[in-house]
Amino acid sequence: MQRDADTPTRHAIQERALAPKPASMKEQRLSEAFFDLYAGLPHRERHARSLAYALTHEPVRLYPGEGLVGTIHQACPGGGCPQWGGGGDPRWDGLSVVAEGFRRVAEELPEDAELTGDAGGAFLISGGAFPGHIGWDWRLIVEQGVLILIDRCRARAAEDPAHAPFYEGAVIAWEAVLAWNDAHVAAMEACLTDAEPDERGRLERLIALCRRVPAHPARSFHEAVQAFHFQHLTVMLENPFGGNGPGRVDTVLGPYLDRDLASGAVTPAEARGLVTEMLLKFHERLAPADGWVETIMVGGADAQGRWTGNTLSSLIVECYMELSQTHPAVYMRLAKSAPDDFVRLAARYMVAGDNRAQILNDDAIVPAMVAAGVDADDAADYMCGGCMEISAQAKAGDLRFTMIHSIPKVVELLLTGGECLITGRRRSGFGPGLAGYASFEALYAAFEAELAREAGVAVRRLDIWGECVAERRPTFLISSLVHDCLETGLDLHEGGARYNDYGTAPVGIPNAADALYAVQRALFTDGLCTAEEMLAALRADFSGHELLHRALCRLPRFGQEHAGADAMAGRVLQSVADAYAATRGRLGGRLLPMVFNFVWTPMVGGALGASPDGRRAGATVAHGLTPQASGMTGGLTAAVNSCTSLPQCAIAGGATTMWDMDPAWADEATLEAVIRAFVSRGGQIMQGNTTSVADLEAALERPADYPNLTVRVGGFSARFVGLDPAVQREIVTRYRHRGG
Repeated sequence: MQRDADTPTRHAIQERALAPKPASMKEQRLSEAFFDLYAGLPHRERHARSLAYALTHEPVRLYPGEGLVGTIHQACPGGGCPQWGGGGDPRWDGLSVVAEGFRRVAEELPEDAELTGDAGGAFLISGGAFPGHIGWDWRLIVEQGVLILIDRCRARAAEDPAHAPFYEGAVIAWEAVLAWNDAHVAAMEACLTDAEPDERGRLERLIALCRRVPAHPARSFHEAVQAFHFQHLTVMLENPFGGNGPGRVDTVLGPYLDRDLASGAVTPAEARGLVTEMLLKFHERLAPADGWVETIMVGGADAQGRWTGNTLSSLIVECYMELSQTHPAVYMRLAKSAPDDFVRLAARYMVAGDNRAQILNDDAIVPAMVAAGVDADDAADYMCGGCMEISAQAKAGDLRFTMIHSIPKVVELLLTGGECLITGRRRSGFGPGLAGYASFEALYAAFEAELAREAGVAVRRLDIWGECVAERRPTFLISSLVHDCLETGLDLHEGGARYNDYGTAPVGIPNAADALYAVQRALFTDGLCTAEEMLAALRADFSGHELLHRALCRLPRFGQEHAGADAMAGRVLQSVADAYAATRGRLGGRLLPMVFNFVWTPMVGGALGASPDGRRAGATVAHGLTPQASGMTGGLTAAVNSCTSLPQCAIAGGATTMWDMDPAWADEATLEAVIRAFVSRGGQIMQGNTTSVADLEAALERPADYPNLTVRVGGFSARFVGLDPAVQREIVTRYRHRGG
């Protein structure tokens, strides 16, 4: 069994993670197989055999002292998906999902061009689509084994000839997984002859382990972790997209650990060592790519609210806190039934976890998913597919997160009648401008109508992309582990998944709300200015309009527990959710709001002109549902109360908040109180930073002295010195809470 965490193995993996990686041969092998070896085969079989060829030609890498077998260097050149973006071989260009998606959208949906931006980047909705951001039911591999899955596929192919190509492709792919596993066994056997006694014993144990799993059901914690690790490598080789991840690791692997601890088959130190190595292996594979988020979820309650966490739930967090790395993301699910020690661990993670913590509230998220049509048991088994994109694990299609939608830009264009205040370009369809509305309600009705129009165009675009994916990128490993693909014989992209929702990120909702509330007060209630005066001030970025600017800055904002400002934020959030919910895609799914910012905060802000609430042109926008900095002057309690007053039950895709705090104030007891208040009041997702501004500024001046300073960016954590300068500046200038 694996030794404890403080072993040479740990340090060796950390060194390998930082070392330069050789280019992957995956894309070259896929090209050889697809265009040369299997060019004459039917479409699905050709894809399946090409995947199998690439997998079985992956190098077998063995390292001294390791307790988990299998290594793939994924975040390196050549490890991508040429069917998606063309790759380095020009023969893929005519089969690229991306090329075909853009071509068809331009041809079939010309109005999309009005929404996706201009040369200045002042977009409304980002173009394209992004695959990934889901999890799969790898429990089947751990608890039943690959051979059982292959037998099921063969039986289904015989029973359902119409869908036999899907099942036969899955058999080909899973047989390749077993063949690559056998190659590891053979390589270890070849090492036995010259091995020292201790090393020989380790190799013999690993050989026996790999002869058992993943082909057969795991019987021990070590076997279960090996089966999990190996299947994750191979499924991700087929689906190398950010956001795809393992999800609820503790619910599957935890019972094996509890049984082995109770029987004495594993010691606590051995268990800790194995969990640490599992986490290290993630980082070794992904180390150069901080924005590539593969998420492990721990804790959580079932559909009846009963706590489902176990020993492994806390152990994963504790082991991760001891490691200085950015992969995988480890997030904690809380609920009313969460034990006190788990809540205290969450507070400690927020304070001392290198700004990597994210806390999710089952009591708010699960009801929102159920309200959007997800079965209660499926909803309770939710995960984050990457940063925070909520889905029922192993039951969702992988166009789960697809776009950025700038909500304050919608407001800007409605006020100006379609004129972009940054570029001066005019867009059609945005009405008469501010002077043309006789009442605030007329303006707000136009805002809701525009949201609905944009959501409808976006879904039509995503339907086109979905058709391109289904045609050009069949999947076998992941589809066979997503419900209900095996039952229907349909690929993940053909509607085999139980839930076929799209998702997008509506950014800047607090900014849009503050802008609309300022218009309501300044023009229609308080008479501070006319529409013409307001527009002149916005076009001038308030230069020459200082008196009006000061008056606008004195208006209440969301985040100050002001009834009117908070009500406007709630109204805007509900309007966005309603516009999205009214859509239906080609497979019957909805467009779900996933409220977070990733790295777009300065980009979205930079594309905005001045706002009626007094915000200057180009200033960054608020994170998720967090009030903007000018709205948090009443302290953390007021800001949290305002935030949690919003109708978060309308957000089925997840809603984040970012709370950066002065480390001199934010101790564990304080954070525990904040977490408990946030959860009890119905907030969905909480994250933030506790690094001092002084340390961040020092890292800007002397980056070589701070190589591992990690910060929470906007749904993910990354090494600060490697971030884009605009993102660095945004993090340094965020509002820091120093009291309640």
